Amino acid sequence: MEQPFAELALLLIITAVVGALSVRLRQPVLIAYIIVGILVGPAGLHLVKSHDQIALLAQMGVAVLLFLVGLKLDLRHVRHIGPVALATGLGQLTFTIVFGFILILLLGIDWITAAYVAVALTFSSTIIIVKLLSDKREIDSLHGRIAVGFLIVQDLAVVLAMMTMSAWRVAPEAEAMGAMSVVGSLLLRIGLAAVLIYVVMRYVLPRMVRVMARSQELLLIFAIAWGISLAALGEWVGFSQEAGAFIAGFTLASTQFRDSISARLTGVRDFLLLFFFIDLGAKLEFSVLGDALWPALVLSAFVLIGNPIIVMAIMGYMGYRKRTSFLAGLTVAQISEFSIVFVAMGITLGHVGDDALGLTTLVGLVTITLSTYMILYSQPLYERLSPLLGLFERKKPYRESQAEDADAAKEKPQVILFGMGRYGARLQKQLERAGIRTLGIDFDPEAVHGLQERQLPVRFGDAEDPAFIETLPLAEVAAVVSALPSLESNRLLLQGLRENGFAGTITVVVRSEFQADALRAAGVKHINPFFDAADLAAQRLAEELSGQETSS
Repeated sequence: MEQPFAELALLLIITAVVGALSVRLRQPVLIAYIIVGILVGPAGLHLVKSHDQIALLAQMGVAVLLFLVGLKLDLRHVRHIGPVALATGLGQLTFTIVFGFILILLLGIDWITAAYVAVALTFSSTIIIVKLLSDKREIDSLHGRIAVGFLIVQDLAVVLAMMTMSAWRVAPEAEAMGAMSVVGSLLLRIGLAAVLIYVVMRYVLPRMVRVMARSQELLLIFAIAWGISLAALGEWVGFSQEAGAFIAGFTLASTQFRDSISARLTGVRDFLLLFFFIDLGAKLEFSVLGDALWPALVLSAFVLIGNPIIVMAIMGYMGYRKRTSFLAGLTVAQISEFSIVFVAMGITLGHVGDDALGLTTLVGLVTITLSTYMILYSQPLYERLSPLLGLFERKKPYRESQAEDADAAKEKPQVILFGMGRYGARLQKQLERAGIRTLGIDFDPEAVHGLQERQLPVRFGDAEDPAFIETLPLAEVAAVVSALPSLESNRLLLQGLRENGFAGTITVVVRSEFQADALRAAGVKHINPFFDAADLAAQRLAEELSGQETSS
């Protein structure tokens, strides 16, 4: 007799234990999730029988994943991806698909499976790469920004591939249609979707989201409801759940609440995705995996070596130094969770069999494991291979010199202010007048909208959310000022700043002596009483920052 709740509790306990061991070994927890699926599935201990419930949670996890991908694709940011990210992204995609397809055919695999697996090999894991680069404090480095840029190109490519595959369904009426009819049907649906998206983004969502954002909890529920609803609608109109969820995120990408939604949904995504990978592991058959072992090792070597080489070759040709090209190239030395989702979608559509998924999963296990160590120890690896990498560098790496000059000239905030009420807004205005670059943060959407209309640099965000704090440019900031009214909010902000390695000056505005004493005990050295004029506080901060610049 099935007991879904008890089975779920057992599943989470096993996942926590195996996940802790994985973290101890410095491996992505994604690997642990698949191993747990194998352990509890039919090929292992056969502990879980509530497959329908786990499959439903897995579907929701994929929908949230695609929703967050769409949420990151703000058109204003996509326009500034840059030629190097576009060239490396498209170049690596083309190289891997063409040569991967030929290699898979040589391994004796049929052409449809070869096409699916070749496409799957092109996608690198945005989640893993961003996490590793963030942990190493390299996300804002030149190679980190280039890597994030071509990962965006890959994310766009995978969504387009899923939409194309969903149009080519294996059904009696689809089999009778010619290629041009399928393409025409796809283009028609894309056109109708584009018109609908424009109307919703222009006239409906801005007001609706602003109302929802008055409550952080309501904003989170709305985002999940919007993503899941459009995923269901996407499947109903003949696209796919994945395409619908992506479109839902994309419609919110240009709003001022995208960072707050993204930060709050990250934990939901990670929780639900674990069921996708557990479900995947539970469905793996060792008989299939045994036959796929040799092809998986060959394709893993192709991904681990071939993908970085093509990125290094393109970046070297475009005028980047070999070290930058090498470090960026390492980020494509694995396949993605999207690769597995893509092949799983092919099974759902009836295009490929379980053997394709088994092969892709094995390649994922090998490449994700090895590439994690390659990225963690990228500097020692570069020092060993440096004499061999001169082939990937021009005599004069002109473009990297231009990028460094542009970075030096680019204005970054010197002070971040939390709490943009009367005190915070006045303080920001005075600091800007003193020539100090600032960034204001507030979770009141009306206040943020009003300050943005006055041309002040302000973002919507929750100071109590560590995931949101992680998105801020703390490495370049000299000081943080909190004008938050709550003692608990200030404590959580301090914790988030420390967890993200902020080493600059922290100033807190207090409303009472009790708050001042509590925050001094928490390690805050700079306390400003609320009744102290914001003008005087701005003057003090300006003098302090000027002193720091002079001493440096």
